[in-house]
Amino acid sequence: MKSYQNFWQVIFNLSLITIVLLWTNDAAAETLADRIDNFPNWENKPSISAAKTDLIYPDWMAGNWNVKSTLIDMVAPLAPEIVTPGFENNRQYLDQPVNFQVKFIKLESNLNTKEISGQKLINFPTSWSSVIKNSKIEKLDLPPEAVIADREFNGLNIGKALLGDEAILSVKINQDNPNRQTTILADNLELVSLISGRSSEQLNPDNFISCEITQQLFQGETMIYLNEVETTTDYHHIIDKNRGEIIEANQITAIYLSPQDPDYFLAVNHPVALYRYQLELSAVQ
Repeated sequence: MKSYQNFWQVIFNLSLITIVLLWTNDAAAETLADRIDNFPNWENKPSISAAKTDLIYPDWMAGNWNVKSTLIDMVAPLAPEIVTPGFENNRQYLDQPVNFQVKFIKLESNLNTKEISGQKLINFPTSWSSVIKNSKIEKLDLPPEAVIADREFNGLNIGKALLGDEAILSVKINQDNPNRQTTILADNLELVSLISGRSSEQLNPDNFISCEITQQLFQGETMIYLNEVETTTDYHHIIDKNRGEIIEANQITAIYLSPQDPDYFLAVNHPVALYRYQLELSAVQ
């Protein structure tokens, strides 16, 4: 197996598979829509709630989708004082589309326990585990027919698209915590991602914005790296007479330093790297 010679390139790519303290008054008043509009002038982390369950998507997200993701902008807000390793090298990805598939599952309110486990039991949070064993899904603390991401399927596909089929060995969601994901890579590398914060806004029936903050631990036999990733995505549902049903999205990934980084107290809650993507999702036929 070919070993990774550019550690920071791997870190950058894995930060996409996928995130809080010292909120300011300005951040607390900011909506997710405001945050998207204010790019790249992000001064703080978003003011969002702790992640307890799973992210619920609108009904029109349900199904299998072909995704074209294109990096269209990248900013180092604290340069030249602080520039994350590999930032300049990542310019090679600008305007280079990456294609993969994702899946969003619409749960059915009348399923019994056996049928639930056949759908995606692993996506359910800890607080529902004991209920799932003996009850029907309508008794769970979950909106009827909720739409959730198939995080294993999506993480594996995104990882293979970015790093190659042989680089990603597996993606697993912790059965006791739907917000904890472990990605096993070749060459004894591992990425553990824990979603610590989450928020969403439904601006109108065809516009949905989500935000997640993820703590990431990337480790190998002789290396370890910690950081924090924010992923804020503005989805628009479109019915086009030529292209059919599609979803267009504006996605921004922000990288924050961990307290273990020597530059942490210079950056604190200010992002050190911002990446903006244009997404287009078309239904799999």
